[in-house]
Amino acid sequence: MHTLPQWFSSLLQSCKTLNQTKQVHALILCTVSHHNTFLLTKLTQIYADRDDLRSAATLLRHLRRPNVFAFTSILSFHCRHGHAHQCLQTYAHLRQNAVVPDHHVFPKVLKACSQLSLLRTATVVHKDAIAFGSESNAQLRNSLLDMYAKSGRVACAERVFDEMPERDVFSWNSMMSGYVGNGMPDRAVEVFGAMECEPDVVTRNTLMDAYCRMGLCSEAARVFEEIEVPNVISWTILISGYGNAGRHDVCLEVFREMVRVGRVLPDVDALSYVLVSCRFLGDMASGREIHGYGLKIMCGDVFYRSAGAALLTLYAGCGRMDRADKVFRGMDKGDVVTWNAMIFGLVDSGLGHLAIECFREMQGRGVEIDGTTLSTILSVCDLRFGKQIHAYARKWNFSCGVPVFNALVHMYAIRGSIVYAHSVFSTMEARDLVSWNTIIGGFGTHGLGKTALKLLKEMSDLGISPDSVTLSCALSACSHSGLVDEGVQLFYRMTKDFGLTPVREHFSCVVDMLARAGRLEDAFDFINQMPQEPGKHVWGALLAACHEHQNVSVGKLAAEKLISLEPHEAGHYVTLSNMYSRAGRWDDAARVRRTMEGHGLRKPSGHSLVGTASCPRR
Repeated sequence: MHTLPQWFSSLLQSCKTLNQTKQVHALILCTVSHHNTFLLTKLTQIYADRDDLRSAATLLRHLRRPNVFAFTSILSFHCRHGHAHQCLQTYAHLRQNAVVPDHHVFPKVLKACSQLSLLRTATVVHKDAIAFGSESNAQLRNSLLDMYAKSGRVACAERVFDEMPERDVFSWNSMMSGYVGNGMPDRAVEVFGAMECEPDVVTRNTLMDAYCRMGLCSEAARVFEEIEVPNVISWTILISGYGNAGRHDVCLEVFREMVRVGRVLPDVDALSYVLVSCRFLGDMASGREIHGYGLKIMCGDVFYRSAGAALLTLYAGCGRMDRADKVFRGMDKGDVVTWNAMIFGLVDSGLGHLAIECFREMQGRGVEIDGTTLSTILSVCDLRFGKQIHAYARKWNFSCGVPVFNALVHMYAIRGSIVYAHSVFSTMEARDLVSWNTIIGGFGTHGLGKTALKLLKEMSDLGISPDSVTLSCALSACSHSGLVDEGVQLFYRMTKDFGLTPVREHFSCVVDMLARAGRLEDAFDFINQMPQEPGKHVWGALLAACHEHQNVSVGKLAAEKLISLEPHEAGHYVTLSNMYSRAGRWDDAARVRRTMEGHGLRKPSGHSLVGTASCPRR
C-alpha cells in the first residue's frame, strides 16, 4: 500500500498543467500536514520546473528544514533563465541555512560565476566543492574547467584538465575553447590532435575558429566539409573567418552557399559579417539584397538592433547617406552602437562636419558616450574641438582606454601640435603597437626623423616588436627629414633585426627618400633590385623627382616604365616632353608629342579657379 504522501507524489507527477498542479496542491493542504517536507520539496521542484518561481520560492521559505533538493530546483530555474546574480544569491542562502551542497549544485553556481566573471567567488565555490567531497564528480570537473577557461585562467584550466581521470567530449571542447578564447589557437589544434573521443559539431566548430584565427581559412574550410550537418555557428565561423582575413569575396560566396543550401537560416551575426565584407568590396547591390533578405527572415527590430550598424556603414561607405539615414531611423536611438555607426559612417564618407553635428545631437539626447564614440569623432576634430574632447575624456575617465589615447595622439599630431601629442603619449600607462606607430608617424610628418628613430629604438628596447606599419612610419620619417643613409640602413635591418619582409610600401618609401635627396641613379638601381615588379607609384615618384632635379637620363627610363604600365595616361608623355624641352632637346620633345598624338591622347586641359569661383557679395 502506498502511503498518502507517496500517493500525492504520484498524482503530482501525472499533472500536465500548472493549474492541475495547484489543484493537487490545494488538496494536499486540506489532507496532509502543512509541513510535510517530502511533499513541499516535491511541489517546489515542480513549480520551479514549470517556471512558477514565486510559488517555488514561497514553498522554500515554508520548509522548516530546507534541503538541497529544494534549493537545487531554484538554482536550476535561475541557471536555465540566465539569472546569474540570483543563482549566487540562492547559493548564499543555501549555505546560510547550513544545507550541504552536492555535485548537482556546484556546476550551476560555477556557471553563474563564469557569466559574471567573478573569479574570486568561483575560487571560494571550488574550495566548497573540495570540502564537501564533490570535486571528483565528472560534471563538476567539467564545470570548473569551463569556468577557468572562460575566465582567462588557462593554467588553472589545464591543471583541472590534466587531473581528470576520464574526459568526455565536453572536457575536450572546453579546453579547446579556452585556448581559442585566450589567444592560443595553435594549442587548440594540438588538443584536437590528442583527442581521445569522437568529436562532435562543437569540437569541429571550435577547431574551425582556431584555424580562422591563425589565418588558415583553407584548413577551416576543410574541417567544415567534414561536418555532416553544419549548424548556423559553423557557417558563421567560416563567413567571419574569411572576412577577418580580408577574403571578402569568398566571405560573400560562403554566405550565398549557405542561403542556397537552406538547411539553416543565417543569424544576425552572419548577416553582420557579410555586410561588413560588402562594405570593403564596395558592393552595395549585394548589400541591398542582404538587407531585404534580413528583413524577410526576421523582424525589423531584431535585424536592425544587431546588423543595423554594419548596414549603415555599408551605405555610408558607398556614398548613399540617404539610405544610411533610413537605416539609422530604424535603429534604437537609445543605444550608443547606433550613434557610433552613424558617426563612423559620416566620418568614412568625408562628412566630418555632419559627424560632429551627430555627436552633439547624441550628447543632447543624453546617450551615454563610450570610447568608440570619442575615438571616431577625434579623427575629424580641429585642434580647438579636439582639446574639448580631451577635457571631456579626462572628466569622465575615458582617457584610461588605450584607443582613446591613441586617437588623441593622432589628432594632436595631424593638427600640428606634436608637443601635445607626445605629452599624451608620455602619460599613457599602457601602450599598444598602434600607440607607437602613431607617435613615430607623427614625429615623421613634422620632419623630426631623429626623434622618430629614437622612439623606434626605445620601443625595441622595451621588447615591443615593430610591425610592417611601424617600419613604414619610420622610413617615411627618414624621408621627410632627409635622413637618407639612416633610412637605407633601417630598410636593410628590417629582416635581420626585426624579422620583417619588406613589402611594396617599404620599397616606395626608400625610392621616395633617395629621389627627394636627388640621388636618382641610386633610386633607379634600388628599384631594379626590388623582388616584386614595381608599381606605377614607385615609377611615378621617381619621374616626379627627375622632373624636379632635371635628370633627363633617369627620367626617360622612369617615363618609359610608366608608359608601359599605363600607355593611355597622357600625363606621363607630357612630363617627359617637358623635361626634354627644359633641357633644350626639342627634337626629343616633339617626338614624344607625336607618339602621344599617335595614340589618340591629348594633353589635359588646364583651367583657372578664378573664373569658376563665386565672388563674395558686397
